[in-house]
Amino acid sequence: QVHLVESGGGLVQAGGSLRLSCAASIGTFSSYAMGWFRQAPGKEREFVATINWSSVNTAYADSVKGRFTISKDNAKNTVYLQMNNLKPEDTAVYYCAKTMRSGSGYVGIRADEYDYWGQGTQVTVSS
Repeated sequence: QVHLVESGGGLVQAGGSLRLSCAASIGTFSSYAMGWFRQAPGKEREFVATINWSSVNTAYADSVKGRFTISKDNAKNTVYLQMNNLKPEDTAVYYCAKTMRSGSGYVGIRADEYDYWGQGTQVTVSS
């Protein structure tokens, strides 16, 4: 059984920063790409960022490019999302997830490429 536990969410003013963490109980964590998605009230879940197993490849949604940074520490079985210059439109529940596939440069940008999800952490950005 795989467990992903997010932390680090909270309330922050526009322009502020937060760092989300996702701890994974996966023996082969280092083999898989990981990703972050978010879901705002009344909206569908959307892709935010992804990183391949070795942290060489990353991909970001256009809406967060230049503001968010995804990173992965295989020794700690943890993936991070550093969020800077936060905007009210970033308000959502943020989820980390593990891809179904492993591979050298593989990253996943679609939700159907992921098989395990965390419970989510709330991020609220006030204007």
